[in-house]
Amino acid sequence: MLLEILEEALLETVRTALTEDIGSGDITAALIPADSEAAASVICRETAVVCGMAWFNAVFMELDDRIEIRWMVKDGQQADPGQTLCTLQGPARAMLSGERTALNFLQTLSGTATLARSYADAVSGLPVRVLDTRKTLPGLRAAQKYAVRTGGCHNHRMGLYDGILIKENHIMAAGSIHRAVQEARKLNPALPVEIEVEDLDGVREALEAGANTLLLDNFDLADLEAAVALNQGKANLEASGGIDLDNLRAIAATGVDSISTGSLTKHLHAVDLSMRFSP
Repeated sequence: MLLEILEEALLETVRTALTEDIGSGDITAALIPADSEAAASVICRETAVVCGMAWFNAVFMELDDRIEIRWMVKDGQQADPGQTLCTLQGPARAMLSGERTALNFLQTLSGTATLARSYADAVSGLPVRVLDTRKTLPGLRAAQKYAVRTGGCHNHRMGLYDGILIKENHIMAAGSIHRAVQEARKLNPALPVEIEVEDLDGVREALEAGANTLLLDNFDLADLEAAVALNQGKANLEASGGIDLDNLRAIAATGVDSISTGSLTKHLHAVDLSMRFSP
């Protein structure tokens, strides 16, 4: 599903970003003669996992398809400080107009992939999946979820339309865990049902109701272990809430099936990149 969404969303996302930046026209690039050609290199200034080449390429192809881009790396590859990621050759005006937008995509998605790689490495060797959430940058849902996968973690649902996740307010509105699960089954019998629980009593009720996945919200390590013991493999168990790199491996070691964290897409550090024109 993600690849299909990416194909549909990538060009629209790029066009929106270019319109936002260029507007009615780049009045500074207009200072350069229209027939001027230029060459440039994109340099990585810190250790990073590269991601976002397709968005970078699309920016320049939208502006002028005569621009030639030669990549020295691939998405998912680690780059070191001072490493050249790619070179560009073509009309100077278009290269100048697209520089900031292209770098914004590349540094943001590389930042997401780099953080995801650190989370994936932290649980290496354990039978657990680290999942993203819907806490993505507006307009970059599919792009950031691609970056999460590029970094070695996994995607949760894409949005509200492709997975049922019953949370606290849904339960309150429905009246109980049992009622919420039953109603979800009636409306979407083919879809698995995930439900958020806040304590061990909630775990018991959700298991009795037949939920497929239990979202264990802000459980401490002892309660996570107790939930695993109660579950006995009946449902998938997903730990969530208060997850960071300091406690990730300890949570993974409790025996849960997955760990979801919004940090993957909202606590990213944009990678330091620069585009240098040749004299």
